[in-house]
Amino acid sequence: MILLIPGPVTTRAEVRAEMARDIAPWDDDFRVVSRRIRQRVRELAGGGVETHTALPLQGCGHFGTEAALRSVLPPGGRILIPDTGSYAERMAKLATAAGRTPVMLKVDRNRAVPPHRIADALAADESLTHAGLVYSETSTGVIQNIQEIGRAIRATGRRVVLDAVSAFGALPLNLMDHPEIDTAIFTTNKCLEGLPGMCFIVVQNNRLLPAGTAASWSFDLADIYEHSIRTEGGAFRFTPAAQVIQAFDTALNFFDAEGGQPARLTRYNANRDALRAGMIRIGLTPCLDAADQGPIVMNIHAPGDPAWSLPNFVTELKSRGFTISNFYDTEEPSFRVGCIGHITPDDMTRFSVAADQSLTAMGVVQRTPQATHSL
Repeated sequence: MILLIPGPVTTRAEVRAEMARDIAPWDDDFRVVSRRIRQRVRELAGGGVETHTALPLQGCGHFGTEAALRSVLPPGGRILIPDTGSYAERMAKLATAAGRTPVMLKVDRNRAVPPHRIADALAADESLTHAGLVYSETSTGVIQNIQEIGRAIRATGRRVVLDAVSAFGALPLNLMDHPEIDTAIFTTNKCLEGLPGMCFIVVQNNRLLPAGTAASWSFDLADIYEHSIRTEGGAFRFTPAAQVIQAFDTALNFFDAEGGQPARLTRYNANRDALRAGMIRIGLTPCLDAADQGPIVMNIHAPGDPAWSLPNFVTELKSRGFTISNFYDTEEPSFRVGCIGHITPDDMTRFSVAADQSLTAMGVVQRTPQATHSL
């Protein structure tokens, strides 16, 4: 089965094989692996040896985002969040639950946010100390230009919490070029093609609030940082997903062998282009214009035919060897296809054939969308 979702992704057999091992997470051999991964992650993010640290945290990307919000924003702190989609909404929910105050900026979810919109909003409210940005919004497929946005935010003297969960490893990121970024969050199971279970937060060491400010021991990055110093970076405070970490080490080896971030982005761009061409060829309509479509995930308008059913479509596709997201994540009905993971443009072409066959088996004739189509 090929997973065409924006994470967890299809992985190599060699990566999955690491899950079959019994590992003692506090063993000295495993500490060597942990230290190596943290160094590789920091270097991949472009963080400096003296200025940045990669902190591991058990759990999904939302765990990392919550930890970041709790650890760099003081209780009651205010953060501007451009409302780019579902993951921006979730960042706001996490901030609220953490006792911080999100301020949503209404934007066009189907376009990259103009940098001046964020800078103007920050300039208009001096109580906003941070902006929360979703680099790759997986509910829409839109990518933000963090280079230009970062430059605009730096000019205001404010800080950034960057959700790079579905971007890290494919889209460019060099934290030494972005002194405004306090934290960048990502997971093992997206563009780096590892397995789910761990997230990492690359932080500026001097931007963490004192330990205890987070009001959560589990999500206190300052406490994790201090523990890493005491243990020389190899030990965890609590039991980690050891096999996931071991598998991630293997996944990073393949990442390096492929050519790193530029090569991975090239392949994902090719996957996106093959998918878009295939969807148009079989009469379907991508939700975004080509200029706005990122390489991580693509939404395709649901057909307006009465025979259309997302659950049935998912079932038909699974019978042909492909799994896609089984829920709507856009205002108008669409289905979502991931372009990331250990897949190639040939896989996307084969998916288009399977999608065509599935729609035919369902009796879907009209493949253009209807604005009045209901959920």
